[in-house]
Amino acid sequence: MRFRDYLRITAAGLRDWLVVQTQDALAVGILWLAGLWLIGVPWATVWAVMGALLQFVPNIGTVLALAGPATTAAISGGFDRFVYVLILYAVIVTVDGLLLQPFLMKRTARVPIWASILAPIILGMLLGFWGVLLAAPLLAVIYAYRAAHSANGRKPMILVCASLLPLVGGRSVFFG
Repeated sequence: MRFRDYLRITAAGLRDWLVVQTQDALAVGILWLAGLWLIGVPWATVWAVMGALLQFVPNIGTVLALAGPATTAAISGGFDRFVYVLILYAVIVTVDGLLLQPFLMKRTARVPIWASILAPIILGMLLGFWGVLLAAPLLAVIYAYRAAHSANGRKPMILVCASLLPLVGGRSVFFG
C-alpha cells in the first residue's frame, strides 16, 4: 500500500467516528430535551441543544452540559427538581456510554460493542486522560484498516503501525 492509501483509510475511519459522534450528540440532545421537559425545567430546549453541542467536547463536555439545567432547576423548582436533573444526568451518561455509543460505533464504524466499552477503560489505565480521549477515534481507524485489509483478501492487521507510532514516542509498544 502507498502512503496515499493509508491516508484514505485513516480519513475514512475518522469520518465514521465523526458521524458516530454527531449521531450520538443528536440522541443525547433528544434525551436531555425529553427528560428536562418531563421534569419541568425552564428553557429545556436551550439546555438540550447545549447538551448536544457539548457532547463533542471530550470528557468534560457532559459535565459542562449539566451546569445550566441543574442551576435552572435549583432556582426554579428547588432541591427536588435539582435532584431529578442529577438523576437524569446519571441516566443519560450511563445510557450513552454503555448502550448508545457502542451501538452506534458498531453500526457505523463496524467496531464491536465489547471493544467500544473496554478500549476507553484499558487505554485510560495505560495512558490516563489521553487514552480515554483517543480510544474511540483509534478504534474507528483500527477497524477501518481491518476492513480495508479484509476487502483486499489479506488477513486483518493486528495493529495500525503507521498511525499509532507517533502516539507512543516512535517505538512499538508490543515489539520493543
